[in-house]
Amino acid sequence: MNKILIVEDERDLRGMLSFSLKSYDFLIFEAANTIEAKKQISQNIPNIILLDVMMPGQSGFDFVAELRRTKKTAKIPIIMLTALESEEDKVKGLNLGADDYITKPFSQKLLIARINALLRRTSASTFSSQPQSVVNRGHLSLNPESYSCKWKGKEVKLTLTEFMLLAELAARPGHVKQRHVLMDAAYPDNMDVDDRTIDSHIKRIRKKFKRHDNEFDEIETLYGAGYRLKDPQG
Repeated sequence: MNKILIVEDERDLRGMLSFSLKSYDFLIFEAANTIEAKKQISQNIPNIILLDVMMPGQSGFDFVAELRRTKKTAKIPIIMLTALESEEDKVKGLNLGADDYITKPFSQKLLIARINALLRRTSASTFSSQPQSVVNRGHLSLNPESYSCKWKGKEVKLTLTEFMLLAELAARPGHVKQRHVLMDAAYPDNMDVDDRTIDSHIKRIRKKFKRHDNEFDEIETLYGAGYRLKDPQG
């Protein structure tokens, strides 16, 4: 049974979400703030975290950043649920490492669809070959079994969405991947995403690699076309 942690300070909304999701056979854990959320995570690693942004104490934005910095929680899929609906807030959430961003009010059907999409992506492989093997592209190494990534032998912590985007680029180095192709790779369930969502994820991937190698420039932007990974063979 998939476990979902709801981090929401509004008691009524938290209760409504919990009741609704339990009817879909999810195991639900609740937290009114990030302090309670950390306690829950220390006892049970959830399959997905539903996270509010505006909470007393630590904000949802800050909590996402903390989760992504921590090895134990770096790969947990996160859906932000918030009343903040501006494009800047959405981009900020995605840049910090959220996998999805849903603005309130939202329908139950939409939330369930997004949760199931994330769960399918978690269990699905980016690569179709069986058995799944490590893919090496120059200094880049991707392991689709563990969703782990290395650059020059050092681990680069990626979220699931970031891994799937990078894997799509690595499938054919030197070839330009248009944004709609990358959208299909990272969000295969026809989720409602736009170009800015993909751009935000690519920006964050680059930033993570630059922490290990300040000269990293392997992901190239072709304005008006898309992105490509440099071909290590030239």
